[in-house]
Amino acid sequence: MTTITGKEKNTAPISRNRLLWIAGLGWLFDAMDVGILSFIIAALQQDWDLTTSQMGWIGSINSIGMAVGAFVFGIYADRVGRKKIFIITLLLFSLASGISAFTTTLAAFMILRFFVGMGLGGELPVASTLVSESVPAKERGRVVVLLESFWAAGWLLAAIISYFVIPASEYGWRIALLITALPALYALYLRINLPDSPQFTAKKDVLRSVSVNIKDVWSKKHAKATLMLWIVWFMVVFSYYGMFLWLPSVMVLKGFTLIKSFQYVLLMTLAQLPGYFTAAWLIERIGRKFVLVTYLFGTAASALAFGNAESLAMLITAGAFLSFFNLGAWGALYAYSPEQYPTVIRGTGTGMAASFGRIGGIFGPLLVGFMLTAGYGVNVIFAIFCSAIIIAALAVAFLGTETKQMELD
Repeated sequence: MTTITGKEKNTAPISRNRLLWIAGLGWLFDAMDVGILSFIIAALQQDWDLTTSQMGWIGSINSIGMAVGAFVFGIYADRVGRKKIFIITLLLFSLASGISAFTTTLAAFMILRFFVGMGLGGELPVASTLVSESVPAKERGRVVVLLESFWAAGWLLAAIISYFVIPASEYGWRIALLITALPALYALYLRINLPDSPQFTAKKDVLRSVSVNIKDVWSKKHAKATLMLWIVWFMVVFSYYGMFLWLPSVMVLKGFTLIKSFQYVLLMTLAQLPGYFTAAWLIERIGRKFVLVTYLFGTAASALAFGNAESLAMLITAGAFLSFFNLGAWGALYAYSPEQYPTVIRGTGTGMAASFGRIGGIFGPLLVGFMLTAGYGVNVIFAIFCSAIIIAALAVAFLGTETKQMELD
């Protein structure tokens, strides 16, 4: 078994599998929060009589926070370390999510969702960077995709909690949000048990200003990779949050009850796990580019099929394939992104790409709300998301380089 030797004082070595579980559980809690939000939006629509535009803004304010968090915390991960930022972001989103359970107005709920988003946006790229820097090149891609698979487990937990808890009482969505606050306790556990990245620890004395790091991301050496990542992140996040935050609500709009909609989305979510595991198996055998491009095209085709599905069987089947391919693509993207940069700007580069992508996450949910209000059908909306994913796939195909088993510097 590979051993990662933490160079921090009083920090014991940690095995690869233990690191994966520690980082993965943090990832699971993130997914649980985002997943529950998609169900809560549907519940709040009935509880607070929200318009489709207001529903869209809930998802968008979350993405605004994620954009800010990815940018700020990504930069500071290169300054103070991956571990410290990982813990801070976990605490931020956990506490804000728990407090939001007690809100009585949409304005207060959205303010807290901004801070939840900041924590989420900062934690995800920092966690993938930490894991990327802590495992050997020959298995780095597979381990990072397996890290991403915890997202599927978190979504499954969110779907299960939402199905059984939210419809149970008028306080159901508040109880669901309180459950998402539990990661705050886990973050305290991490402070004791998680070593920082060996690569960061070895180079933490190389002091570089924030402005120099940001400029270096767009230097001639890294500009092509940065352009590719920014396009992919924007299009993938735009379509993901537009589609998945609205899935339960779309099912309600198609005439199903709230409970039935939750049940069907739970079935679709189950397909996320094989999506991750197949991507993890292929990524070290065939390469990052092939997996990412293939799964993105699969996502595009599934989005088009879901938007045009007329029967329940077609909706569930297309939704399952959408979950399978989209989340497999996410896993490959998180493995691929940190490999584009050297250690001194890896957090900054990955965080900036994720931050730009979160801007897409602002417009995705808003677009759905606007187009539904304007009378456009779900088929037109999902055709737009299909086109966005195709652009992302072409960006990887023509601008990306293969990084399979490449040693990180």
